[in-house]
Amino acid sequence: MAKKSIITVKDVNIRTMTVNGIDYICITNIARQKNETEPKDVVKNWMRQKNTLEYLGLWERLHNPIFKGVEFDPLLPSSRCRCWKIMKAGNY
Repeated sequence: MAKKSIITVKDVNIRTMTVNGIDYICITNIARQKNETEPKDVVKNWMRQKNTLEYLGLWERLHNPIFKGVEFDPLLPSSRCRCWKIMKAGNY
């Protein structure tokens, strides 16, 4: 069962959750520091940065035995384009 709690950082409440001894934080709560009304825009911009994608790809390679690097690799060159954005499945 998940243990949920809230931590406060610089007067911002951030939801946390522990599942099977692994801690998770809510990045949307953190993004509210930059944009209180549309934190999703902050998260979208962060997610399309090349260094973020490289980190996520490395994490997946290390921790996900069924990770499909061949499908992930084309995202990296695309991340350099300012017009590139992450789309939900079915939006293309």
